[in-house]
Amino acid sequence: MEFETLCDWAGEEVKMIRQVLPEDLKDAADRCTVSYEDKPSVGDDIENDVLGLFEGASMLEEPGPEAVPRIRIFVGNIWDYAEREEQDFRDEVGTTFLHELGHYFGWDEDEIADRGLD
Repeated sequence: MEFETLCDWAGEEVKMIRQVLPEDLKDAADRCTVSYEDKPSVGDDIENDVLGLFEGASMLEEPGPEAVPRIRIFVGNIWDYAEREEQDFRDEVGTTFLHELGHYFGWDEDEIADRGLD
């Protein structure tokens, strides 16, 4: 599958999820940038098969100019994880986005799991 197509599908899913978030979460989510990448770069110092990553300051922290909140969605890894099935890919993009958004909200892994976002 072409990278551009995966990015388009992922963008559609993220946009749809943002539209149905409660207003207070929607406003917060709009302040967090989302980028779509194939896979982590060699210099990222993260596992090669990670599906998504939150970087920057959470809503519970004082943001600095270097800590702009960003969610990175690794569409190539999600495509592989979803075994190259479009609907499974779309579903996993949604789950990954919500999981990483939970980190932006300041939730730890247990709080994310309690909300069914793991």
